[in-house]
Amino acid sequence: MLNLTLKNIPKDLHAQLKESAERNRRSLNSEILARLESDFSAPVVDREAHARALRELVARLPRVDHGKVTRYKRQGRA
Repeated sequence: MLNLTLKNIPKDLHAQLKESAERNRRSLNSEILARLESDFSAPVVDREAHARALRELVARLPRVDHGKVTRYKRQGRA
């Protein structure tokens, strides 16, 4: 196995990693490896495809008459 040395780790980050390792009952090294592995194995998100799908969904939604909503609120109706 290869070795890697990390330098200049901020104290807050080190503390967070250490706390997380303790919660997960792992060594600090194992915690860092687990986090790196999960990050690299996470699926790649196509932001443009998601944005396009969201725009299509919003376009299909019925239009809201905000005047009616305001009147209903004033009448105490939800």
